[in-house]
Amino acid sequence: MLRMGELILIRHGETEWSRSGRHTGRTDVPLTEAGRAAAVALAPALAHRNIVTALVSPAARAAETAVLAGLGGAQTDADLWEWDYGGYEGMTSAEISAERPGWYLWRDGVIPGDAAHPGETAEQVGRRADAVLSRVRPVLPAGDVALVAHGHLLRILTARWLLSPPEAGRHYRLDTGTVSSLGTEHAEPVIASWNVPPCGAAGAA
Repeated sequence: MLRMGELILIRHGETEWSRSGRHTGRTDVPLTEAGRAAAVALAPALAHRNIVTALVSPAARAAETAVLAGLGGAQTDADLWEWDYGGYEGMTSAEISAERPGWYLWRDGVIPGDAAHPGETAEQVGRRADAVLSRVRPVLPAGDVALVAHGHLLRILTARWLLSPPEAGRHYRLDTGTVSSLGTEHAEPVIASWNVPPCGAAGAA
């Protein structure tokens, strides 16, 4: 039986905002030195994969991660942008909860922001993830497909790969500078590896 390729999910390296827990949707915050080092450290594991296509978010933090991880030829895909957090852009969960006690992104969503940050629902992010999956599925018989993007977007994309609603992404914690893989077993979608840091990435490949 023909072995299908896997989806290789790479969350961009650390930024100052991700380190402090600030919601970073469309604000283009650069990688920290630690973020760049983590991206470089992912390269050996990715070099062992049969990656036939690589797609990357338009964000500079994702594009730089792709280059440092050895995926300099990745094509920009606008559907890989992070969740648009609207009026909560740049805020931490604690700051939001101070204004809206008990707030939980996956249940309560976001409020509208300015013109650059109108905000999205989980369902809207899920539709973007579905669009990405519809484009990459036909490529998987030829080999692996790498997606370099963001935490919440990739968590929702994983939920949709597993045929779950977008909100199921809440179950999949995903740290910066990690690599994960989605595949199939007996023709059913599965998580093959998850949230693997650079030091352990080679073993997961």
